[in-house]
Amino acid sequence: MEIVETPIKDLIVVCPDVFADSRGYFTELYNENRYRAYGIDNNFVQDNLSRSSYGVVRGLHLQKGESAQAKLVKVIVGKVWDVAVDLRQGSSTYGEWFGVELSDENHLQFLIPRGFAHGFSVLSPTAIFSYKCDNIYDKQAEGGIIYNDPTLAIDWKVPVGEMIVSDKDLLLPTFDQYCKQK
Repeated sequence: MEIVETPIKDLIVVCPDVFADSRGYFTELYNENRYRAYGIDNNFVQDNLSRSSYGVVRGLHLQKGESAQAKLVKVIVGKVWDVAVDLRQGSSTYGEWFGVELSDENHLQFLIPRGFAHGFSVLSPTAIFSYKCDNIYDKQAEGGIIYNDPTLAIDWKVPVGEMIVSDKDLLLPTFDQYCKQK
C-alpha cells in the first residue's frame, strides 16, 4: 500500500496493493491495522454504495457540525472523477479543490477528511461507488455547494450538455452563499 499526498493537507490518495494474475486480481479494500500504521485512524461506522450512469454529477455534499464525516471512497465498477473542496476554516487551502480519477482499473481510494465537501462525476457507462464514513448520516446536517459554482470552477470532465444533476443538488448554494451561512 502506498499513500500519496495531495496539494491539500490531509487529503490523500491510497494506492492499495493489487495482486493480479491470469485469473483476475485480489486486493484488500480496507484493513484497519494497515491503515492505522499509515496514520489513518478513522473509526469507520457506515458503508454506502451508489450506482450511477454516465454524466451523473453528485455533489458537492457534506455533513455539518457534529455530524461531519470523513470518507474513504472507491469505485467498484466503472470510472469517476472524484472531487473534494477544503471548507476548513483557517486552512491555507480553504476554498481549493482537488480531483482524482478513481476506477475499477486503477483501484485507487480517496480519503476525504471531515471539513470537506465531496462530489463526483461518472465517466463510464455505469459506476458503482463505495463510501466508508466515520459518522452516521444525519439528514438534518446535510449541506453542500452547487456543482457548477463559478468561484470553484471545477472541471467535472463531462460536457455540460451531458451532465445529469438531481433537482436537490441544483438547489445547493454557491460557495460564497455557503460561506455566508456558516
